[in-house]
Amino acid sequence: MTAELTIPNPVRSAFVTHEREGSVIVNIGPSHPATHGTVQIIAELDGERVLRTDVHCGYLHRGFEKECEDHTWHNLIPYVDRLNYCSALINDFAYCDAVEQLMSIEITPRCKYLRTLLSEYSRLTDHLTCVAASLMELGAMTAFLYLVMIRDYMYEHLAALTGARVTYSYGRIGGLADDLPAGWLTRLAEILDQYADFVGRVHGLVDRNRIFIDRMRNVGVISTADALSWGFTGPILRSTGVPRDLRKDTPYLAYGELDFQVPVGINGDNYDRYFVRMREMDESVHMMRQLMDMLPDGPINVDDRRCVFPPKALVYNEIESLINHFKLVMEGPSVPSGDIYTAHEAPNGELGFYIVSVGGGVPYKVHVRSPSFVHMGGVHLMLNGGQLADVVTTFGSVNMIGGECDR
Repeated sequence: MTAELTIPNPVRSAFVTHEREGSVIVNIGPSHPATHGTVQIIAELDGERVLRTDVHCGYLHRGFEKECEDHTWHNLIPYVDRLNYCSALINDFAYCDAVEQLMSIEITPRCKYLRTLLSEYSRLTDHLTCVAASLMELGAMTAFLYLVMIRDYMYEHLAALTGARVTYSYGRIGGLADDLPAGWLTRLAEILDQYADFVGRVHGLVDRNRIFIDRMRNVGVISTADALSWGFTGPILRSTGVPRDLRKDTPYLAYGELDFQVPVGINGDNYDRYFVRMREMDESVHMMRQLMDMLPDGPINVDDRRCVFPPKALVYNEIESLINHFKLVMEGPSVPSGDIYTAHEAPNGELGFYIVSVGGGVPYKVHVRSPSFVHMGGVHLMLNGGQLADVVTTFGSVNMIGGECDR
């Protein structure tokens, strides 16, 4: 007797049956402007009311983690850039920090302060992108243009330092690619003054705008208990009232020396997430001004030929330096055997790298704890029960970045 072939139901179990008679199941995405990337939201609707949702991460087919196993420790830096491409410098520094700890390397004082300064600069550009996109999707084009304009000034300024506008490849194991060019800090001070002007205009336009408040307040609510249960971090968790911030709780780089506050919300709704990000940008500017005054002179790279390339003048004129340069390019830095987990406070939350070395110039394993991937697991709680139009504003407030979601 031949057993019958059972074909699995292609519909997820949560949506085999309709929750309410007369409801309709629709797909939002995976290619939709509101999803900000390859994300599919299966939604059951009763008219304009969202009864329940099932959120599926899409695939960019990058294979970041597997690809890391076939390249040297240095060659991974451009790949790390492309996780959260809105704040690539923080990705660089978190990854380099993990490798440096495995190699027992302590970066120079100037490098430490510069990495902290540039991390906060990246936080600014990331939050500006998120808030600007969210406002545009609500129809606030004037506020969107103000924020994108100041962000573009920052992009041009970072390009003057790194040679790129978005994905910088500026971090190095043991230091940085290059020091600040002449006049860079002067221009930074001007941009921070312009930031205060432009963001002040946005506050005046939307903070007490009746339409903005009605679309944001008590929309996309998530409780503190749910946020903690689903592993949420960053502005989403802080919007519920939890002052969890790795820069305060487990200080790294120069954060332990800085004076800053951790903004928190009350209701865990879209308005609170907007408020937290706007306040965090002000705190980032406050920290950057402190770091500009504290920045010491000195080298930006450690004097360690296990990982730092020798100066070009020596490479061209000294056989030992030429061999050192050649081996670092072809074989990569030799990282001692061991494993480590290092986390930095990225704009979206805890960005952690778990790396495993078995010795040699190629990692055995690189795993990234990316906040966007974690948040996609519980974002349905913020979408269920709202209006269909609120899916756009709520998803925008989560600030999902596809590059770090599909690793």
